[in-house]
Amino acid sequence: MEDNMNNFTSMMTFLLLGFSDIRELQIIHFSVLLALYLMAVIGNFLIIVAIIIDYHLHIPMYFFLLNLAMIDLGFISVMVPKSMAVSLMDDRSISYSGCAAQVFFCFFFGSSDLITLTIMAHDRHIAICNPLEYERIMHKEACYKMVAAGWIFSLFYATSHTGATFANTFCSNSINQFFCEAPHLLKLSCSDLYLAEVWLLALSCGAVLGCLLFIFMTYLKIFATVLRMPSVHGQRKALSTCIPHLTVASVYLLAALFAYVKPPRGVSSTLDVVCALIYSIIPPTLNPLIYSMRNGEIKAALWKLFKLVFSSKNIVF
Repeated sequence: MEDNMNNFTSMMTFLLLGFSDIRELQIIHFSVLLALYLMAVIGNFLIIVAIIIDYHLHIPMYFFLLNLAMIDLGFISVMVPKSMAVSLMDDRSISYSGCAAQVFFCFFFGSSDLITLTIMAHDRHIAICNPLEYERIMHKEACYKMVAAGWIFSLFYATSHTGATFANTFCSNSINQFFCEAPHLLKLSCSDLYLAEVWLLALSCGAVLGCLLFIFMTYLKIFATVLRMPSVHGQRKALSTCIPHLTVASVYLLAALFAYVKPPRGVSSTLDVVCALIYSIIPPTLNPLIYSMRNGEIKAALWKLFKLVFSSKNIVF
């Protein structure tokens, strides 16, 4: 009876990869992740609040940036807090439902991020290459529909991947990663059902490459239009709205390439963890910094927010 209970427990619980068995290193790992997580949360939260309270930023470009900041908040919250808890509590276990939730939201926020970046590229293309048609094409209803379509697609995409992953029977509950990552879960499968998820991942790679190709071709058209502008001031103004988005898209792409374009065999678990940390932490942490440093309107909105907060404190005290 006791053996059956242990087997049932092991099937309902997965074991994540711990950072270290040394307590001092676990505390360091927790502290570093906590600092990076707070930077990402505070930065994206400030971007969200600044855009909401400043009516000058109630335009499509910042509406999409607001969505990107919300997605980044969700994406980094899927994996990092659990990894911090593993180090702090020295407990590597995660429930079956918790693991499924991690897989679902990782795919959901990851796909939403790429879709939003693609929509933002389209927005900049219309604004610079067809400025006279901008208000007709990028009106409020159209923006809402594009974002809603992205969220609905991401929901379907995440549901498909999660269902295909957890339709498998797992021969082991020990995951060689600090969070429930679908490819690592498939390595534990002892049934042929994992092939369905492999095909879904292959199709996903094609969709990702399609989005990245669209962004690349869009910016080729944008730069060609900017170079034809007679005014240097006009060129700088156009580029000032493009460079932050292009930088963010590049950070997202480089982080993903660093994580996934590596030899399939002979890769240590340590390098695997480092790669996963890079793509789960760097984009959400850097995105607010990139937009706040390169965008004058965001700087002004944040400064207005800080003055509002400090003035309200003075009133209270």
